[in-house]
Amino acid sequence: MRLFTTGCTGFVGRALVPALEAAGHELILATRHPDRARRLSSTAQVVVADTRQPGPWQDHVATAEGVINLAGEPIAEKRWTDEHKTLLQQSRVATTRNLVESIAAADPGPQVLVSGSAVGYYGTSETGTCSEVSACGNDFLAHLCQEWETATRPAQGCCRVVVLRIGIVLGPDGGALGKMLPVFRLGVGGPVGSGRQWMSWIHRTDLCRLTVAALADPAFRGTCNAVAPNPVTMGEMATALGQAMGRPSLLPVPAPLLQALLGDGAMVVLKGQKVRSDFLKERGFDFAYPRLPEALEDVVHASS
Repeated sequence: MRLFTTGCTGFVGRALVPALEAAGHELILATRHPDRARRLSSTAQVVVADTRQPGPWQDHVATAEGVINLAGEPIAEKRWTDEHKTLLQQSRVATTRNLVESIAAADPGPQVLVSGSAVGYYGTSETGTCSEVSACGNDFLAHLCQEWETATRPAQGCCRVVVLRIGIVLGPDGGALGKMLPVFRLGVGGPVGSGRQWMSWIHRTDLCRLTVAALADPAFRGTCNAVAPNPVTMGEMATALGQAMGRPSLLPVPAPLLQALLGDGAMVVLKGQKVRSDFLKERGFDFAYPRLPEALEDVVHASS
């Protein structure tokens, strides 16, 4: 397919672009960072755009057969001031609204929209288990995800819509884990916060494979939890990461240190939720990394 994409230069997008091209897709990369986009692909069409704002970039959506929407300012890199919360909201919700407006106006237009969301939709819990039918939570991230997903709804009458509620993405060069690796390399890593909070995760390779599958398979429709089938507690994650790195993992990573590293986004790992994907289980999706130890071994090897 010819695909219009947002978020292509981010942590997930950097791996997704080559995966999409390997699957035979032709890409239009909408970005505020054209140099970064061109380093990712020598064949993709690069469109300079601030997708938070309407503009000429929307004309390119009509030329595409599919749309991938992964735009969004990183959650776990800055303090959540009122100004930054607005930026988090605009980069996701305004972009999605502008994309959906373009899809609705196109004739014939894209046949499929794959749009990101997050397991933060469910709020936080140390005891409950969430599936795709679970209720929305009641904190800032939950409300942000709800608004983000609601923005996709007008497209449902125009094309097939897949919303991926993405867990903590594991990769060597970004995300929460990318910032935690140096702590463990120094031998001072260990359980994060209480260690009892749940971590619903997915290896970046599997997220890319899932996105490719969602584009091609008409059975993908509606909401899908993009998480591996074996969530763990943060204590279990710390033990597995220490083993993968050959480092001790006994010293707790205190909440203040994590907040210094991740800002207010530390709540993503200090508070969690146990999420399962009934959608992927029913469809028999074949994970390359279904279990955390193997996923961390791959990430640690790639980062060394």
